[in-house]
Amino acid sequence: MRLFPPLGPTPLTELFQARLPAGEPWAWVLSQRILADEALARRLLEEPLSPGLASWLEQELERLREELKGLRQQHPFADFGQRAPTLAESAALEVLLQGSAAGVAHLYRTYGYGIYAYHTAFLYDGQMQAVARPDPVSFDDLVGYARQIAVLRANTERFLEGKPAVPMLLYGARGSGKSTSVKALRTQYAERGLRLVEVLADGLEQLPALLALLAPLPYRFVLYLDDLAFASEDARFHRLKALLEGAVYQRPANVLVVATSNRRNLVAQHWADRPDPHAPDPAAWDTLQDKLALADRFGLVLTFPPFDQPLYLEAVAHILGRPLDEATRQAALRFALEGRGFSGRTARHFAHQIL
Repeated sequence: MRLFPPLGPTPLTELFQARLPAGEPWAWVLSQRILADEALARRLLEEPLSPGLASWLEQELERLREELKGLRQQHPFADFGQRAPTLAESAALEVLLQGSAAGVAHLYRTYGYGIYAYHTAFLYDGQMQAVARPDPVSFDDLVGYARQIAVLRANTERFLEGKPAVPMLLYGARGSGKSTSVKALRTQYAERGLRLVEVLADGLEQLPALLALLAPLPYRFVLYLDDLAFASEDARFHRLKALLEGAVYQRPANVLVVATSNRRNLVAQHWADRPDPHAPDPAAWDTLQDKLALADRFGLVLTFPPFDQPLYLEAVAHILGRPLDEATRQAALRFALEGRGFSGRTARHFAHQIL
């Protein structure tokens, strides 16, 4: 077994497929293999570096350096890439060329490994997927919710500083900017180590596995649950309830839950769900209250009320970057009154049509 698997029988294929920074290519190829080593990285993230493993790592680094010499002699190519290296890539290159076993451990504890060393946004549906081109929205794109955004950012900054922070629910009308506000957290704070993980419906079934995956990584993860709503008997309701409060497993300190919903209580209600006041089972009302109390397990519930006409027109002007003349104002109102309604989303759609 080798800690760092060698290049395949056709290293030129791997070179061609790699996306490398500017500079001598083979060193970048091999240093990327160090960054990609999930098994070794997780071992060093979860356990101290033992003397035996340190000796083995030193041998493996020497083997990689000999492999690098051979590749350079056999295929002496100039630059294959044109971009600047990331901080993680530069650190991995230094480890390859002159680092030690302790340097490898420090590399993983500073930058993580694999997709986590390269990306700031992810999708989780039971498997983690990197988002190569995340939405670049910022808080400057939002109009009308200064108080809500200030509270959202203050709680997030506490989280980034390692201080106590509470799960957040952003509740309100469609198109009011709830999702944009959450995605703007990544844009604003990625350089401070924030990473955004959108948990899809199937991923809610695997929350304990997701937490175990993220816990040792050297980043602060916002678990983003978009448009959250449950049927009354949805098993995922219990998964989320346990995550927010009362699970046997502990929520890692580097994970913060942020959800958006059009429903204040998150669980669909029907008249048939309401117990008969004269029913003999006194626990029936307790069951209903348990379903309705999921939102109470979020430490912060931020309400995004619907847009009115003045706020809608203000949003249109903000997106266009200029005051509205009368013709544009009337066109914006017609666009909204055709059935789309007043919302930030409608303002954005109208503005993009005329930009």
